[in-house]
Amino acid sequence: QVQLVEFGGRLVQAGESLRLSCAASGDTFSRRAMAWFRQAPGKEREFVARIQWNGLATNYADSAKGRFTISRDNANKTVFLQMNSLKPEDTALYFCAADRRLFSALAPTTRLDWAYWGQGTQVTVSS
Repeated sequence: QVQLVEFGGRLVQAGESLRLSCAASGDTFSRRAMAWFRQAPGKEREFVARIQWNGLATNYADSAKGRFTISRDNANKTVFLQMNSLKPEDTALYFCAADRRLFSALAPTTRLDWAYWGQGTQVTVSS
């Protein structure tokens, strides 16, 4: 139904910025909520940010607020994660994911079913 491929991860220095992209295939991208997660070595997968199907609502983890911005381009079936003021603790494998349902509404406490996942892209922040 949905295939996702992330790209843009690389080695950067603390304080620098980086933009990740996730390209989707399939004909339902513009009707699904999208999200970014990350997983560092020895740690559990962590939610980073999510965006409503039409881009009108977003939610962020506390660690991402004020530094990261999630956005989407439905015409080109792409979701982005703009990361500014990067810290060493941001080092992780970053995944994008798509909601199983269509037209899901977002609220701060709404739990979605992230049914489709990309392969991940590595972000490493050096101090």
